Amino acid sequence: MDWLPAKHLAYFVLDVVEQLDLGEVKQEVQQKDPRGERPYAVEMMLGLLLYGYSVGVYSSRRIARATYEDVAFRVISGGEHPHFTTINQFRLDHGESLGKLFAEGLRLCEAAGLVKLGLVALDGTKIKAAASKHKAMSYKRMNEQEARLHQQVQELLRRAEQADREEDELYGAGQDKEDLPAELARRETRLQRLREAKAQLEKEAAESRAAELRERVEHQRARAADESLLEHERKRSRTRAEKAERQADAVAPEKKEPDKQEPQQHELPLHRVASEVDGKPKPTAQRNFTDPESCIMVKDGAYIQAYNAQAVVDEAHQIILAHGVSNQSPDQEYLTPMVERLLAMDSRTPRALLADSGYFSADGVQEVQARHHIEPYIAVGREGTAQEPTANQGTPAETQRASMREKLNTVAGKAIYSRRKVIVEPVFGQIEQARGFRRFSQRGLTKVRREWAFVCLAHNLLKLFRHRLTQGPQSPSLAFCTG
Repeated sequence: MDWLPAKHLAYFVLDVVEQLDLGEVKQEVQQKDPRGERPYAVEMMLGLLLYGYSVGVYSSRRIARATYEDVAFRVISGGEHPHFTTINQFRLDHGESLGKLFAEGLRLCEAAGLVKLGLVALDGTKIKAAASKHKAMSYKRMNEQEARLHQQVQELLRRAEQADREEDELYGAGQDKEDLPAELARRETRLQRLREAKAQLEKEAAESRAAELRERVEHQRARAADESLLEHERKRSRTRAEKAERQADAVAPEKKEPDKQEPQQHELPLHRVASEVDGKPKPTAQRNFTDPESCIMVKDGAYIQAYNAQAVVDEAHQIILAHGVSNQSPDQEYLTPMVERLLAMDSRTPRALLADSGYFSADGVQEVQARHHIEPYIAVGREGTAQEPTANQGTPAETQRASMREKLNTVAGKAIYSRRKVIVEPVFGQIEQARGFRRFSQRGLTKVRREWAFVCLAHNLLKLFRHRLTQGPQSPSLAFCTG
């Protein structure tokens, strides 16, 4: 008697794993010291993770326990019971390679006809980091805490010296020194950690200010080269560019990276530490001691320590076409790099891109239309009380905004934009609510990005699985098997 129904998700996962190219993961396993224990089969370990992420089991401890208690996990593990540390280490060691499997999963969905590339929608969600917001501290409080801890350490040292003198008087000089009190050691450790975090925050603030100044340099140099401007305006721009460049070098000298490699994906913008004119952090600038790359963000009216996870979703079957994670809370600068990621994943161009008002910028809309030849439908927010310029008036940015508003106010525009919510928002609901992925299990941008890629892979494979249940397999390679 079969343990599970013939069309159970566990069998589908086993079948899909056979279709994926796991050569890179296997090569990484083979590069380890052969004198250790014999590794578990890569297919089995990947199957456990894929099935776990598909049914909302993300903890390595819960997955390991399920290989004893859950029939589906036992079928996938084939009677093996890897320790939870082994499962977690496999996820950590091969995170980059596992994240790359997203593209292969997307190809399986395309082969099944689940990707149409008509309308696509872009949106993001704030997902909690594996760190508490209470472990974050502002620059102002860091300075206050540093002064307080320094004073306490000095007082404890004074008391220790006084105790030593009193003991010398009682027992005689030249005796062995006593260890520093435990309380003093703890406070010295806290002071050291605080100073390290403060120094890193100051470094990031200086780099943020320098980056802002160098962007200003590029803008002023572009104006200086614009022959349509008057000579005195071009001269003023050259002067401003030189001044901004000197300021940037004074705040944080630019690092030269001759061997820098091109990123595999278009990078998303990162959070910039709020800085003063001189490059020092603003009093409100914060840094988390547990996961320094995560940031305080607002979700549903509450402040959380989080990352901003992005996804581009196809209308036909809610397949995720492109993904990304960053630590910058506003979405506006994500529009162009996410479109570029979308086009890098598929040679075809979607008919239209839908996004909410958080993604609107005149430059971004222009880039999507002129360079990528995609028609954007992006909300521009509520109309103001003052008279706004029409599509033929105002600055280029105002004209772009007015033009977008007019397009969305047409009957066709309203009908197209109304599809945004039903395309992309259910995807985040399925991931966060139905499958309970509300917190990353790993720390740092690199690891978080890999985990989000795996979450998106599991989402797409679930869509493919349900399509197979209703439509039946379209090719022998993805037919259900019973072990």
